[in-house]
Amino acid sequence: MNIEMFFLLLAFATVLAPMAQGQSTPPQPKITGVLTILSPKPGVTPEQVMKIMPAEIRATVPLYLDGKIQQWFTRGDGRGVIFILNCQDEAEARALIEGLPLAKENLVDEQFIPVGPLLPLGILLRDNPTNK
Repeated sequence: MNIEMFFLLLAFATVLAPMAQGQSTPPQPKITGVLTILSPKPGVTPEQVMKIMPAEIRATVPLYLDGKIQQWFTRGDGRGVIFILNCQDEAEARALIEGLPLAKENLVDEQFIPVGPLLPLGILLRDNPTNK
């Protein structure tokens, strides 16, 4: 089984397992972070971004050192950054990001995706005969 098939099956298990147990809606995961994607707005030039970048770096490094930014990445297509933020919800993540210079200058589009532990793993543990 390739990795794509594994994740597809895992996604289906997340939705179908609660239905098999008579629940109408899947349980909601505990939110442990927020995946945040920042991309330059259409029409924003690299020069505009680079002009603000020194201030952006000075503002993000303390967030990393304080543990608010758990991980940070450059997008593979070169069109922005991805942060995994230690936040409990989208509102907390939005408040952090909107305080950064690029957001204050309205130069970036923002996406916020709350994330948490993979629910089907709990099903595997619960169905394990050694846990009964």
